[in-house]
Amino acid sequence: MGEAYEKFKKEAEDYGYNVSPDVEFVEMLLENIDVNIERYGYGACPCRLASGDKEKDLDLICPCDYRDDDLNDFGACFCALYVSQDVLDGKVKLKSIPDRRLKTLEAKAKKGENQAKSSEGPRVLDLEFPIWRCKTCGYLCSRPKPPGKCPICKVDAERFEQIL
Repeated sequence: MGEAYEKFKKEAEDYGYNVSPDVEFVEMLLENIDVNIERYGYGACPCRLASGDKEKDLDLICPCDYRDDDLNDFGACFCALYVSQDVLDGKVKLKSIPDRRLKTLEAKAKKGENQAKSSEGPRVLDLEFPIWRCKTCGYLCSRPKPPGKCPICKVDAERFEQIL
């Protein structure tokens, strides 16, 4: 097996994830993530069209924000880099996976329109520090700024969103 595959597989397994057993396919995806790092400066999912604007693409930097929901619902993430144990065990066969990103972007746009129409706006609590949520794994923390790296899934601070 390839060195890149083995390294990636071990890292994924250390965090409780499984990688597709198709070594050639995984190595091709990893190479294309590297291409996106060279092209854009960040590892956008190679199966989606990146804009080149990191702020707009934070949700699709691998591992993308949609990975866990796709694993739960379909047995694999959108690009099939990550797969569930049921897929590895042959209990679930992979099929086409819809792209959640479009629906998510549409929902955010609609929510923004509704908040703009609302006279009250969002309710804000009187907290000493904001609450930050890792959009990749859901880790929560309350501090002035998000951590530099998520202590759970190791993504960078930019993958956090302030929720309160």
